[in-house]
Amino acid sequence: MDVLSFPLPPLIAISLAVVILTVLVIRSRARRLGAEKKKRYHPVVTNFLNTLVNFPRLHHYMIEFEHKHKTYRAYNVLIDYVVTTDPANVEYILKTNFANYGKGWYHYGILSDLLGDGIFAVDGEKWLHQKKVSSNELTTKIVKDFSSTVFKTNAVKLARIISEAATCNKAIEIQELFMKATLDSIVKILLGIELDTMDGTNEEGTRFAHAFDVANEMTIYRYVDFSWKIKRFLNIGSEALLRKNIKVIDQFVYNLVKIKIETDNSSEDEVLALKKQDIISRLLESQETDPKYLRDLILCLISAGRDTTASTLTWFIYMLCKHPHIQEKVAQEVREATNLEDSSCIDEVAASLTEEALEKMQYLHAALSETLRLYPAVPLNAKVCLADDTWPDGFSVKKGNFVGYHVYGMGRMKYLWGDDAKEFRPERWLNENGLFQQESPFKFTAFNAGPRICIGKDFAYRQTKLICAVLLGCYKFKLSEEKKVAHYLTKISFHIDGGLYVHASPRP
Repeated sequence: MDVLSFPLPPLIAISLAVVILTVLVIRSRARRLGAEKKKRYHPVVTNFLNTLVNFPRLHHYMIEFEHKHKTYRAYNVLIDYVVTTDPANVEYILKTNFANYGKGWYHYGILSDLLGDGIFAVDGEKWLHQKKVSSNELTTKIVKDFSSTVFKTNAVKLARIISEAATCNKAIEIQELFMKATLDSIVKILLGIELDTMDGTNEEGTRFAHAFDVANEMTIYRYVDFSWKIKRFLNIGSEALLRKNIKVIDQFVYNLVKIKIETDNSSEDEVLALKKQDIISRLLESQETDPKYLRDLILCLISAGRDTTASTLTWFIYMLCKHPHIQEKVAQEVREATNLEDSSCIDEVAASLTEEALEKMQYLHAALSETLRLYPAVPLNAKVCLADDTWPDGFSVKKGNFVGYHVYGMGRMKYLWGDDAKEFRPERWLNENGLFQQESPFKFTAFNAGPRICIGKDFAYRQTKLICAVLLGCYKFKLSEEKKVAHYLTKISFHIDGGLYVHASPRP
């Protein structure tokens, strides 16, 4: 007879159940520990204190490790960092397992004071909505045609300012000019309003531009300053400076939004043309009237359309000054593509820059891409790992890890670009017929990749090509200090520390 057919006393039954449960828990834990031991994690090469000390030269500091490790870890007080330059890992993060890598609470906490619920700070439905809205607007023919007109107009203004300086052989701080030109352009395209900071008459716009620069710098500093929340609570140090400048930014943007709403509520005859061109007017027509929503959208688009483009243009001019023969090749291509005589004036050059002419400028496109390879507008991009994962290189990452791909470092890796990776060589982007050839976006990550690929990529190339074609079609540039070596500022966008002083002379 089976002894188990007899009922067990309650105490024995409970004890047996506890024993069985304990055995199961122990076995489960042992399996987990065994699996954990089998997992490999990327090597730890630094910590938050060393990163903080090296913050002014952050990207060079990171490259020191990247020459030895394609992917590595850095410990911080609150969160562990995993940084990669491996295209296979980048593709996995940005595309293959996109859903597991988002901005998360960590990035949102750092970015939201400045960018609010803008597209660069959020995930999920908010991100999808803003991506759809922004993408739809930037790709409409009306906005595309309007933006091209704005870019040409401001390129001509910029060229005339340079012409005045060239006449009296005066040095130009061209980074500041590019910042003003791109700010004027993006505000005009967004709001249909003439900011005109290039002429220096708009003090409010100048204050906004300065405040936005400072706020950018203080925001990225949070990534290495583990005490920033304490500073914010006490309103001291970098956080007090950030708060002060965000007030300036908010006052400026909310005032522009108010003016735009009031303008759009005025006579239909007065604003009919603008209502079909600038982005905010088009959004107001679709009943997107929440000032906070518009503020966040505007700041993200200004950040994307101003800082990144201005920094690319500045590094581009710097590289052409360091490589005069490349500058001459670009200028010659502009002349050939537009069929202009050498003595053509600024207005004639701008008028000749049709879509067909721009399409012919393959070498200019390659030179801009080469600039972005070496000096990406956003040098470091990062997300948060939302669940434990294993990457294509066989190493694991943990839930909550801060996961970054170093765009600046990737552009300098010999295993990606060859032994001449550090050299400025636009020809690497051209095929045997002299036509531009794309690289994998997971190798050339200046515009991000996957679902979060930059929606303004074509917009950015069109603006930079128009400005460069006007300037190089009319002037030669050289550094005020020919032996100057430019150094970057560690910010969200990649600016030259101290600006870039150049001399311009008319082309014969």
